[in-house]
Amino acid sequence: MAIPRPKLGSIYRRGQTYWIKYSVKGQIFRESSHSKNAADADRLLKRRVGEVAIGKFSGLAHERVTMDELFDDLVTDYKLSRRKTLPHLLSRLRLHLRPAFGKTRANALSTSQLKRYMVARLEKEAARATINRELEFVERALRLGAHCEPPKVMKAIRVPSLKEKNVRVGFLDDAGYLKLRDELPSYLQAVFVTGYHVGARLGEFLGLRWKQVDLANSQIVLDPGTTKNEKGRTLPMYGDRKESLLVQQAERDAKHLTCAYVFAHDGHRTTEFRKAWSSACERAGLKGLLFHDLRRSAVRNMRLAGIPENVAMQITGHKTRSIFDRYSIVGGQDIQDAATKLEDRLKSNLGTVLGTIGSPEVKKDNEGKNN
Repeated sequence: MAIPRPKLGSIYRRGQTYWIKYSVKGQIFRESSHSKNAADADRLLKRRVGEVAIGKFSGLAHERVTMDELFDDLVTDYKLSRRKTLPHLLSRLRLHLRPAFGKTRANALSTSQLKRYMVARLEKEAARATINRELEFVERALRLGAHCEPPKVMKAIRVPSLKEKNVRVGFLDDAGYLKLRDELPSYLQAVFVTGYHVGARLGEFLGLRWKQVDLANSQIVLDPGTTKNEKGRTLPMYGDRKESLLVQQAERDAKHLTCAYVFAHDGHRTTEFRKAWSSACERAGLKGLLFHDLRRSAVRNMRLAGIPENVAMQITGHKTRSIFDRYSIVGGQDIQDAATKLEDRLKSNLGTVLGTIGSPEVKKDNEGKNN
């Protein structure tokens, strides 16, 4: 039996669920409230009539839009914008976001659902920064849906975020470098060696092609448009880095001559190696080490080697001094070396004048003064 609502339409039941019926320009619309409570249906009916009155009613097609559809639109947007982070987006969608939200209707997504997702990811030991980046993908997908014509998303929700600890402290010393290098699978060793020696961003050199490698002059050229700041730069090749690239080249020439990428495995470009990296770090006693820590390590090593900061910034691709300084890590050995140098200076410059505290000469001098 329908419950009359003058001028607003009507509410009726199908089984235990309340539905609403209303007319827009002579067209009849029927819509489920998805509730067994008549009050919920009444609120939905009033909302729909209000949308009609102010000209914001665009039909019910948007009610059927799922997050999967919005994620598809987000991928298209990334492709059109030629974003370098597209592989990362596709990975996050496939592994986490589509399984969690894909079948959810976009206009039914709630902040409480997003918070439950955050808790679940934290329980699986995902980093807070990783979770925030994933939710930023959700937020952008919703925003693109709201800006469509006609809109696919009719209501805005607050996308929560976790507080991040943005202090950069991790780095790898030379002893740890050797341990981890030997634990990594052979196809990742060249990637690792490159990251440790020059501190380039992972995304900048995973797409590196052999035509950019100048083995004769021991240089690698990053083309303009392939780096984060869009500027090209030249990376030096020294130590075991050149040797590791020669191994990569020999394997390519012997088995996969048509593969254009430097960092590849079985003829295919290397893109994702989180599990292999994590396992190798654990075996090397370096659990929790991030690949990005190699960037900090390279900055520290260049500083210790006495390379001018402007040259080091050119190699690593840091655009501003303030960001570069955040990567300038000082470790325990650095402090020890500094203490040794300061002590040598003190002995060299002041020792003959002041003597050594506690020595017989200083004690005798002090006793004379007291008398």
